[in-house]
Amino acid sequence: MNENAQNDDQDEGRPNAAGLRRGWTTGACATAAAKAAYEALLGGSFPDPVAIRLPRGLRAEFPLAASCLDETTASAAVIKDAGDDPDVTHGAEIKCTVARTAPGTGISYAAGNGVGTVTLPGLPIPPGEPAINPKPREMIAAALEEVAAEYGMDADVRVTVSIEGGELLAEKTANPRLGIVGGLSVLGTTGVVIPYSCASWVHSIHRAVDVARATGIDHVAGATGRTSETAVQTHWNLDERAVIDMGDFSGALLKYVRAHPLPRLTIAGGFGKLSKLADGHMDLHSSRSSVDIAGLARRLARCGATSETVAEAQAAVSAGGVLVVAARVGLSDKLCRDVALASREVCRAALGGAADVDVLVVARDGEVLAHVDA
Repeated sequence: MNENAQNDDQDEGRPNAAGLRRGWTTGACATAAAKAAYEALLGGSFPDPVAIRLPRGLRAEFPLAASCLDETTASAAVIKDAGDDPDVTHGAEIKCTVARTAPGTGISYAAGNGVGTVTLPGLPIPPGEPAINPKPREMIAAALEEVAAEYGMDADVRVTVSIEGGELLAEKTANPRLGIVGGLSVLGTTGVVIPYSCASWVHSIHRAVDVARATGIDHVAGATGRTSETAVQTHWNLDERAVIDMGDFSGALLKYVRAHPLPRLTIAGGFGKLSKLADGHMDLHSSRSSVDIAGLARRLARCGATSETVAEAQAAVSAGGVLVVAARVGLSDKLCRDVALASREVCRAALGGAADVDVLVVARDGEVLAHVDA
């Protein structure tokens, strides 16, 4: 894949500071495929590579992986390159089929194989529509209108987007919980994938809150992992749609709930993750925040530990090691509660009153080690 930019500030295709290669969103790939198909439908041949203009002015070129033309429709496919981002759709074939429609009907969209259909309210696309987000629709429409203008006509077409293997890939995403059935969503706001920015994860957190609010769910839980998800769902007997896999992005969830209030929010996670939240960290990933072992030792001291026990805790190499020391002297319950209390206060400050919040500290085996109610 080649890319060209008008100036260095717009060259989002270059590696970032960490040397990681950036890639293209599903929406950008669909735009390129749709444009190539429409040019063939009107002009009889497929541009290869096909060039598109992305929202921030970047010009990107995509080679075609497949193409097909008949009297009434044209199809083109692009292989998605997500760069060095661990995107589940990296390497997937994104195909668009463009068919003529009656004059004045404009551009409409359909879900082909591997693209989901929206079934619940709260998402930016209404129920019954293919899960092609607003920005990719804008990108596709702009590209098709550009082609139509070259031929002196209006863009009256139906665009069917397909993603090879999308139905299976969707099982690895939040789509089933969001009520998107049958496949993946077509996403992307800038057209560019920034490695490890986890934009799609944060997007799924936001959409999960939106769906909960739109479907009358008044108690949502954010969990740092699968074990915490199961524990908090069981603890509160929550509907599956009420449990959000926030991963390390506690800040993304808290910020969004502050702007989109809910009656009740529960935060659930392991002792180590929540010890970082208790210290005010909003991104709990190990590369972006660290467990404060000395701080945990001080918490243990406030729980009544002797100076010898505190010194042993300070020598621990992990949060789990501190917890083992605390358990040995019968103070693990107090330490977990102290972390839960501090985490709740951090959450309260971040939420600014937008939700009542409680916190669960969960062990690796799923046992709830501490619960501090709202």
